Amino acid sequence: MRRATILVVDDDERLRDTLGILARNLGHEALAAADVAGAERVLAERAVDLVISDLRMPGGSGLDLLDVVRRMGTNVPVIVLTAYGTVETAVEAMKKGAFDYLVKPFDAAEMEVRIERALTLQRFQLENDYLREEVEQRGGLDDLIGVSTAMQRVFDLVQQVAPTRASVLISGETGTGKELVARAIHRRSPREAHLLVPVNLAAVPAELLESELFGHARGAFTGAVGERTGKFELADRGTLFLDEIGDAPLALQPKILRVLQDGIVERVGSNQRREVDVRLVAATHRDLAAEVAADRFRSDLYYRLRVVEIRVPPLRDRREDIRYLTGHFLRRFGQSRPGGSPKITEGALGLLEEYPWPGNVRELENVIERAVVLCRTDTVGMGLLDLRVPGAPPQDDSASLRLDDALDRLEREMILKALEETKQVKARAARLLGVSERSLWYKLRKHGLS
Repeated sequence: MRRATILVVDDDERLRDTLGILARNLGHEALAAADVAGAERVLAERAVDLVISDLRMPGGSGLDLLDVVRRMGTNVPVIVLTAYGTVETAVEAMKKGAFDYLVKPFDAAEMEVRIERALTLQRFQLENDYLREEVEQRGGLDDLIGVSTAMQRVFDLVQQVAPTRASVLISGETGTGKELVARAIHRRSPREAHLLVPVNLAAVPAELLESELFGHARGAFTGAVGERTGKFELADRGTLFLDEIGDAPLALQPKILRVLQDGIVERVGSNQRREVDVRLVAATHRDLAAEVAADRFRSDLYYRLRVVEIRVPPLRDRREDIRYLTGHFLRRFGQSRPGGSPKITEGALGLLEEYPWPGNVRELENVIERAVVLCRTDTVGMGLLDLRVPGAPPQDDSASLRLDDALDRLEREMILKALEETKQVKARAARLLGVSERSLWYKLRKHGLS
C-alpha cells in the first residue's frame, strides 16, 4: 500500500502518540490534533487520507468533526473511537458517514486491520473516479465500454461505417453486446432522427416472421382482422436491426434480399407495393460462412448483408475491460440503492478478471447486479460473486441440508473474508479467525485456496 497521511484527533496526548507510532510502523505519515478546531486547521492545510477521531472531546465531538470533514468537500474516511458506554453515539456517527468505529481500549492488530481497510477503500474510490473519467474520455462509445485494443477496433469501425448507407453484419458470441453496436451505428448515422427498429428473428415463430417483417393485409390469413404495418415500413428512413439473422428460415431469405435490393415491400395478402428507404444492420452468433457452405443460409443474402463486418470480441479476449465494465455496472445498479453505489475489493476484481465468462458481458452484468442487490455494506467482496465454472457439476439441492457441507461453506466464506480484510496476509488472517497459522494453511489446502 502507498504511503498515506493519517490525522489522529484526540484530547488524550498518550493516545495520540500511540496511534501515531502505530501509523508510522505501518509506513504512513501521522498528523495530530487535540480538538475539532485543530483538526479543521490541519485539514485546511494538508491533504489527508484517513482521520481517526475520538467521539468525546472538549470543544466539539467526533460528530462535529464529521460535519467539518463533509463541509470541506472531502471524501476522506473517518474511524471514530468510542468508550463502552457510548456505542449508540458511534452508531449515529456511522449514519452520518463515518467509515468505521472501534471501542476503547482497542487491540493494536485490530486497529491496523481497520486502518488498512479504510485506506484500501479510499484507494478504490480514487481508482473508480479515475476509471470513470478515463472511460468518459476515451474508453467508450455510448453504452459500449472498453479500452482494450480489440474494442478500440470495434469503435473505429463503428465511426467509419455509421455515416454511410452500407449494410453491416455484426458477429460475435451471445452476450457480447451486438445490439449495443447496432445502436451506436444508428446514433452516429444521418438516420438518427428516425427509428431504430430491432427484431430478434430467433424469438418470433417462423410462421409469423413474414408478417412481422413485411406486414399483412386484412383477411390475409385466419386471425388477420386488420392491416398490420411490418418492421421494414416502420424503419423507413431509419435503421432495421435484424438480430440472430442466422435463424431466418430459408424460405424467407429471398424476400429479405429483394427488399434490400429493390427497396420495395409487399404486405402479406396484398399486391400493393410500398417503397422503403431502410438501412439494414444484422447480427448473429453463428458462423454464417459455415451456414452458407452447409446450404442453410443463402450466399447472395450473406454477401449483401456482409458489406462491412464488425466482430465483437468475447469478454475472455478483452480482460483489461472487465475492471471498467464492473465499475459501470456497479454505478448503474447502485443508483437506486439507499447507500449509493458500492465499491469492489481488489480480490473480487481479481476473481472477475480470471473467470472465463462463457456468458460474456451479459453474464458479468447479471453477476454484478446480484452482488449489489445482496450487498449489505459499502463494499462488494469475493463472497458475493456467483461465478459458476463451465463444466462443473450442478449443485445437489439436498446437499444444502447436510450439516458438514454447510459448515464447510461457512468456513470457506469466513477464510475468504479474513484474507480480503488483511490483504492476503496469512498471519493476520489467522489472528482474525482465532486459529493458528499452521491450521489456516491446512484449511486453505482443504478448500482449494492455497
